[in-house]
Amino acid sequence: MTESAKERINVFWFLPTHGDGRYLGTAQGGRPVDLPYLQQVALAADNLGYYGVLIPTGKSCEDSWLVAAALAPITRRLRYLVAVRPGLQPPSLAARMAATLDRLSDGRLLINVVTGGDPVENKGDGIFLSHAERYEVTQEFLTVYQRLLQGEKVDFSGKHIRVEGAELLFPPVQENGPPLYFGGSSPEAIDIAAGQIDTYLTWGEPLAQVAEKLAAVRQRAERQGRKLSYGIRLHVIVRETEDEAWAAAERLIAHLDDDTIAAAQQIFARMDSTGQRRMSELHGGSRESLRIGPNLWAGVGLVRGGAGTALVGNPQQVAARIREYQALGIDNFILSGYPHLEEAHRFAELVMPLLPLAQPAHQTARTINTGPFGETIGGDRRPGPAQREG
Repeated sequence: MTESAKERINVFWFLPTHGDGRYLGTAQGGRPVDLPYLQQVALAADNLGYYGVLIPTGKSCEDSWLVAAALAPITRRLRYLVAVRPGLQPPSLAARMAATLDRLSDGRLLINVVTGGDPVENKGDGIFLSHAERYEVTQEFLTVYQRLLQGEKVDFSGKHIRVEGAELLFPPVQENGPPLYFGGSSPEAIDIAAGQIDTYLTWGEPLAQVAEKLAAVRQRAERQGRKLSYGIRLHVIVRETEDEAWAAAERLIAHLDDDTIAAAQQIFARMDSTGQRRMSELHGGSRESLRIGPNLWAGVGLVRGGAGTALVGNPQQVAARIREYQALGIDNFILSGYPHLEEAHRFAELVMPLLPLAQPAHQTARTINTGPFGETIGGDRRPGPAQREG
């Protein structure tokens, strides 16, 4: 392992506020993502021992702050990774929102800093800035935002942001505010990560590409005397056998036609996001080259923006691939699977017992206090304990 690799990891799940279902690119097998469904996913993640959940942001999603505020009261330990949007929110407003939700959730808020990489969507939100200018805004935003959460009264005059006498009257629970997560592959993004971010996130590229990216971020941070944590965003398709897992991967894209794939790739091509370009290059919009590494599949990215790769295999294989990323210094794994409720359970049951979790699930207490686990045999006796593999 690298010097910065930690012995234990945090595993996050994902709240599908942009839609959910059994297949990609079709309404067949889809399901309504309403409050009761999101409650089910959040409660499952909380009870199964996931560290937190990522709530996505953008025009294709329900508002992440309102979703987190609705779900935090019904969960106990689950953390919520929610986006601030430089250029879309003033830093003082974002700081007040973060402090409030941090207090109401008793310190379970995490902040995802999202600059935004789709110029068309940005214009719809009133943002008419170039890629470089958006990162200038992000840097100024974070300067003001962080100072406010540290309790300062802020006067700041930058190229894009100006505040006078800004202050936060009600402080957050977490000292200096919720930790900042951020992903970006361009040189401008890496500069911001190195200087202002706590956890740098990458999408699930092959190991060599992830290692190269993390080395660049780590080197840049070290020049500023900083040490970051690292995270990765991946889908997971795990079954009891490898053949079953690959069959499930193929079923996920079974209803995609060439026109749907081409239309999605055209949308991705208009973006100025370096990370999205790297995701698209993994498959080139073709079904013919989706297996891009050991147990690593790029099929999700044919029609889904952002994270487009999945770990596919049996529990031991998927756990082994996770440990390989961990060896690069990654200790935060933000995962998802379709449909998200069922797959939260499947991954927790099949893979999490094989992983070195920083926050273990309540398995021991649940076994003692409740049950039976598995259906009774002949209505007369309980089944014996499961044999753990690996």
